[in-house]
Amino acid sequence: MVKPEELASYIDHTLLATNATEEKIVQLCQEAKQHAFASVCVNSCWTARCAQLLKDSPVKVCTVVGFPLGAMKSESKAFEAAQAIADGASEIDMVINVGYLKEGRLDAVEQDIRKVREACKEHLLKVIIETCLLSDEEKRIACRLSVSAGADFVKTSTGFSTGGATEQDVALMRSEVGDAVGVKASGGVRSYETAVAMIASGASRLGTSSGIAIIQGAASHAAY
Repeated sequence: MVKPEELASYIDHTLLATNATEEKIVQLCQEAKQHAFASVCVNSCWTARCAQLLKDSPVKVCTVVGFPLGAMKSESKAFEAAQAIADGASEIDMVINVGYLKEGRLDAVEQDIRKVREACKEHLLKVIIETCLLSDEEKRIACRLSVSAGADFVKTSTGFSTGGATEQDVALMRSEVGDAVGVKASGGVRSYETAVAMIASGASRLGTSSGIAIIQGAASHAAY
């Protein structure tokens, strides 16, 4: 079981709201540095600002690509990823083309991921499969395609669709990708108890806008 003092290192401190302002982004970065979160996760218009704010910090900048629908052209996703990296991102979270997966266009799904992988070069790539829209078999296929295309992580959800991470989905994804690829649980991870449950199910990273509440919950548990 993860120790309360280790929990911060699992968290991608996230602000992807439509109405995010620079003031909120600055606060996000300050909180991430204070609590030693793994990264901040932001939309691409904030990448350069976050990189500037975090340049003397071990906290990474994670930028979403093709977010939240995943239905744009692969070339657009690749360009967005390359631009984010040029602006200072060291991690990219991309959304797959769920429609392609649903109709069995598996080569197109893999190529979509591969184009972003190439744009990322040596930087970390996480692939969002949007589990709430998929059957269990489709989740397994999406994981296999992500690994085949060179993903470093598979990720449950955008948090902008019909559902978020579940322990069952995290466990399924972990069983499919094995130990060599990370699993990120995202969407609905709002409490210490949920965070611990996701890690116990196989998550190696947590995407959440509730990082502070989770750390506060961890501190209260450590006090007992």
